[in-house]
Amino acid sequence: MVAVNIFDSATRLAAQCFLTAVPLLFVVGAYAPTAVQHQLVASVSAVFGLTDGARSQLEQAFRPPNDDLRQATGVVGGLMVLLSATAVSRAMQRLCRRAWALPRAGARLAPWRWLAWIVLWLGVLVVQGPLRDGFGLGAWLGVPVTLVTQTALWWWTQHLLLGGSVRWAPLLPGGVLTAVAVTVLSVTAHFYMPRALNRALADYGSAGSVFVLLSWLIVVCVAIAVSVSVGAVLSGEPFLAARLGVPTAPRAPE
Repeated sequence: MVAVNIFDSATRLAAQCFLTAVPLLFVVGAYAPTAVQHQLVASVSAVFGLTDGARSQLEQAFRPPNDDLRQATGVVGGLMVLLSATAVSRAMQRLCRRAWALPRAGARLAPWRWLAWIVLWLGVLVVQGPLRDGFGLGAWLGVPVTLVTQTALWWWTQHLLLGGSVRWAPLLPGGVLTAVAVTVLSVTAHFYMPRALNRALADYGSAGSVFVLLSWLIVVCVAIAVSVSVGAVLSGEPFLAARLGVPTAPRAPE
């Protein structure tokens, strides 16, 4: 945990999510077709369990822009927002590299991987509503489906952002642990986030919602950082190492 610098890595990741990924989400949602906009609002609401004022603010943020705004933003502005969002990918890559004690030169990453990670996560976010509802069958199916989906995504995330420096099998414990942590927090968010956001909006306006969202992102990113790091350590333990094909030699310090 000390080598990975959990809280520093998690705070940086949360800050990049808030400063670059969230604006990208709003730009994509605002310029997307109407059906995608509605689905995105429904999915974000499902992730956080938004109600009342918080959901109204979200719907207003995804309101289609007028022609003046489209001209002011333009294609170049949209591309700049997308490229800026890769800061999240780079922060996540640094976290994975530290967790696996890889030297900086051993974790070089082609820029297309940063973009691929952002694009896939945007696509996954759009379909979160149907996934969490079990495609209309209820939470009894939605929770297992979400858990399996999150496991696949975090397993793939580590492989992609490490540039294939670590084989697939050793990455599985980290993918499972991260998926469990994120899924548990998403369930917890339904009890905390609606009340916290609505209260913050009523007392402090939009500034209050910013504080609540950033605080929650830090909690989620700490859980991700801990899960990825613990997964990397567990994969080297004798019990799992023999089954995952991981060498049991001592890991070199970063």
